[in-house]
Amino acid sequence: MINRRTALKNLTLGLGAVVTAPTVLSILSSCTAEVETWKPVFFSESQKILVSHLADVIIPSDEIPGALDVNVPQFIDKMINDLETDENKGIFKKGAAIFSDKIGKVSKKNVETGLETYFKLKGDAAEKAKSYQWKAENDVDENEKNDFFLYKFLFVVRQLTLFGYYTSKKIGTEVLSYDPVPGSYDPCIPLEDVGNTWSLR
Repeated sequence: MINRRTALKNLTLGLGAVVTAPTVLSILSSCTAEVETWKPVFFSESQKILVSHLADVIIPSDEIPGALDVNVPQFIDKMINDLETDENKGIFKKGAAIFSDKIGKVSKKNVETGLETYFKLKGDAAEKAKSYQWKAENDVDENEKNDFFLYKFLFVVRQLTLFGYYTSKKIGTEVLSYDPVPGSYDPCIPLEDVGNTWSLR
C-alpha cells in the first residue's frame, strides 16, 4: 500500500506550477495563529469549525504534518476574505450552510462521511458535480441551486486546502525537496531520476 507521504508527493505532480502574487504571499506568511485560538476574519465560528474539520479530513496529520499543522483553515479564511468577490463569498456561505444542514451535527466523523458521500460519484452524477466549478449562479436551474452552492463550497475548500498546504513554508522546505540555490536545468532526464517532488518556494 502506498503511504500518505508518497501519495501526497505524487498528488503535487498534478497541481502544476502556481504563480503567486505578492498579496497571496503575504497572506501565506501571516498564517501563524494557534488552531484553537485564531479568530476568523470572514468565517463565522461555525464555519471556522466546519472548514477546519474539512481541511483535517482532506490532509490529516500522521507521519508528516497535516493541514491543521500549517494553519490551512486560517489561510482559507484570509484568501476568501481578501481576494474573493462579494458574489463568491455569498455562494460560499450558502454552500457551507447547506453542507452543515445535510451532515447534521458538525463533527470530524460527520464531515468525513459527508465529504465521501458528495465526492464518491460516478458517471453523469460526477460530471454534473464537476461542471458546477465553471458555472455562474445565473447559469444554474433553480432546482439545482442547492447542489450548485454545496459543490462550489466543497471545491473551493478542497482547492484552497491543497494550495495552502503545498505553498506553506513547512511543507515546502521539510516535506518536498527544496533547494534555495538550485543548480543547472536539465530538461531531458528520466522521471525516476527526479526523485521527490520539488518545492516551488
